[in-house]
Amino acid sequence: MTAELTRGQNHPLPRARLEIRVSAGTPIVAGATLGDENGKVHGVEWVAHPGSPTLPGLEVSRQAAADHRLAVDLEAVPDAVHRVSVLLALPAGGTGPARFGAVAAPFVAVTGLDGGEVASYTITGLEAESAVVALELYRRQDAWKVRAVGQGYAGGLAELLTDQNLPQAHELAGKIQEAMAGGLARSVPAPPAPGARTADGNRSRQAAAPAHGPDHGATASQGTTASQGTGPVPPASPVSPCDSQPGPQAPGVPGQHGTQQPHREGPGDSGSGPIDYSHPRRQNAAPPPPPPVAPPATPGQPARPVAGDATGWSMEERLYNQVWGMFEDLARTTAAYRSAVDFADSRMEKELDQALSDPRSRIGGQGDAAREAARARHAQLVSQAQEVLDRDVAQLAAEAEVVEPALPAAYARWDNPVWHAYRVPMEIPMALRLGDLHLPESPRISIPLLARLPLERGLWIDSGRSTSLDGSFTDSHEVRRLGLDAAVAHAARLLAVHPAGEFTVHVIDPAGSGAQALAPLVHSGVLAAPPALGAAGTADVLARLTQRVDLVQMALRAGAPDALPPGLDTSQQLLIVNDFPHGFDDRAVNQLRYLADEGPTVGVHLMMVADREESAGYGPLLDPLWRSLLRLTPVADDHLADPWVGHAWTYEPSLVPPGSQVLQQVLAQVAAARRPRER
Repeated sequence: MTAELTRGQNHPLPRARLEIRVSAGTPIVAGATLGDENGKVHGVEWVAHPGSPTLPGLEVSRQAAADHRLAVDLEAVPDAVHRVSVLLALPAGGTGPARFGAVAAPFVAVTGLDGGEVASYTITGLEAESAVVALELYRRQDAWKVRAVGQGYAGGLAELLTDQNLPQAHELAGKIQEAMAGGLARSVPAPPAPGARTADGNRSRQAAAPAHGPDHGATASQGTTASQGTGPVPPASPVSPCDSQPGPQAPGVPGQHGTQQPHREGPGDSGSGPIDYSHPRRQNAAPPPPPPVAPPATPGQPARPVAGDATGWSMEERLYNQVWGMFEDLARTTAAYRSAVDFADSRMEKELDQALSDPRSRIGGQGDAAREAARARHAQLVSQAQEVLDRDVAQLAAEAEVVEPALPAAYARWDNPVWHAYRVPMEIPMALRLGDLHLPESPRISIPLLARLPLERGLWIDSGRSTSLDGSFTDSHEVRRLGLDAAVAHAARLLAVHPAGEFTVHVIDPAGSGAQALAPLVHSGVLAAPPALGAAGTADVLARLTQRVDLVQMALRAGAPDALPPGLDTSQQLLIVNDFPHGFDDRAVNQLRYLADEGPTVGVHLMMVADREESAGYGPLLDPLWRSLLRLTPVADDHLADPWVGHAWTYEPSLVPPGSQVLQQVLAQVAAARRPRER
C-alpha cells in the first residue's frame, strides 16, 4: 500500500534505486540539492538543475514540463551526503502563472523502478510561493527515509537556496532561470482539463499527458485525488478502514510473476548512457487515453460530473481514485456541517446564559426578546450550514449517479448490469467492493467501500445478535444466515476478480450448519475441496494452510521464492470459517491465530463468520485475533470509524439481490475457466 504522506510525515524507503514522479497543472522545473548531515549545500556542484542535470546518484530533467521523473540511486550518492531535497519552481518572467496558488496542487510520488508507489504527497496550502521544497530523502542510521516537506518560498529559488546555506544562491538561481527560459520553448504543457475540479470548489486533477521531451517517457501520477477546495484542506487524507501496511509478497501475489524485469542503469552506474525514464512494462505502450471530458456547464454552475474524472494511468485507477475522492468530499462537507451546528449550539447556549445571568432580564419583555434573538441567530447559522451541505450533497449525488454505472465488476454492486457481461479477467484489479458507506446527513449517497488487493487484513463477518438502525433486534438465527450469505458473496467476488486458478477457497463448517448458504460455492465446483466437517476436517485444513505459510515464509527469508515444493499451490488462498469456535480445540485456535497474523503477507487470507460472545470462554487469548480482522456486519450498522474526521460510517454489505441468478452465473464461468488449468 502506498503511504500517502502529509506535511512533516516520513516513511522508510525499502530500496535504493528509485524514481520521483512529479505532476503539476503547468510547466514547472524540478531540481534537487545534496546536503550534509546538517542539511547544508556546500556549493553549486551539489545542486542538480536543468543547466547541470546530473550528479552522482541523481539525475533531473533538462526542461520545464507538467510532469517529471527524477532518477535516484541512494547507493551511488557520496558518503558525505545525508539529505536529498527535491525542489520545484515556476519559471520567472514568462507568460505562465507566477505563484503556486494559481495552479493545481503539485503531486509528488516516490516509486520503485517497476512503477510501484512507495509514498506520495500532495503539496497543498501554497499561495504566493513560486518555489517549494517538496520532499527530502534523508539518511538516518544507515537507513534512508522520505519526508514530506512542502516548504514554499515567495522569494523564489534564490530564497530557497539561501535557506539551504548555499553561498552562491542568487547567482545559481539566475543561471537556473536562464536555463528555464531557454527550455520554455520546448517545455511540455499540461493537458487541458475542462472537466477537472480546481480550487473553485472542484476536486480532481486530470491525469497528466505524457511528456515526450528528451528526458521523459510516458508518465502519469498514480493513487491520488486532489481534495475539494470548499474550505481549508485538512492535514491528512481519509484512511480507508480496510487498509494497512502490506508485507512481503509471496508467489501468486500480484506484482511477482517470476519474470525478470529489464535491467535499467541508474545515475550512479559507471558507463551508463542517458537514463530511460519510461515505465519498464510500458516502454512500447501508447500513452494512456485522456480522462473523459465533462460536458460544458451552465455559467455560474459547477461542472457536470463525469466518470473517471481523477488521476490515474487506467480507467480502473481513475475510478478508484474518484471513489475515494468522493469519500473525502463527503467526509469533509459533513464534518464542516457538524462543526457549524456545534458552533451554533454553543453560541446560543452562551447567549442564553448571558441573558439569564442578568436578574433584570429574567422577567419582562427584555429577557424574552434576548432569548428569541439567540434562537433566531442559531436558526440562521444552522440554515446556512444546511444550505452548504445540501449544495455539496447534491453535487456528490450527481457524481455518484454517473460513477456507479461506470464501475468495473470488481467495484460494482451485484445488481450492476456489468455482471451480466462478466468474463474471467486476465489481470487482478486494484481493489474490490466490500459494501457501501453512508452518513446520516446524506442517506441517499452511497460510497463504495473498496479494499485494495491483495487483501492486507482478514475479514470478520460478525454474526452476533445485532440491533438495526431503527432500534429493532434481528433474530440470531437470521443474522447467522445473513452472515454466511455475505461471506459467500464476498468469496464469489474474490473468485470472480482473479484470473483463473489464481485464487483458491477453502471452507471449514464443523457442524455442517451452513450447507444451504454454501450451496452456490459447492455446487459450482469452485471450492478446492468440499467443506471440512468435524474436528478432524478442521485440523486437516488448518494443518495444510499452516504448512503452506511456513514453507513460503522460509523460501522468502532465504531469498529463494522459486525453491518451493513442486506440488505447492502458489495461488492466493482464502479460508472461510463458519460457526467458530465449534470444532476447534486449543491447537486449532492457535493455528487460526497464526494464519490471521502471518497469512496475509504470504497469500493466505481468513474470513470468519462468528459471534465473538460464543468464544468468550477463551478470555483475552482471542483479542488479538479479533483486532487483526476487519469487522463487517451482515446488516446495516454504523460501526466503521473514520480516524480522519471522527465520523461513524454506516456500513451496508454488498449482497446479491433476492431471486437473482447472477451469483450462480458468475461462479459457473469461474469454474469453467478453472477446469483446463486443473487437468
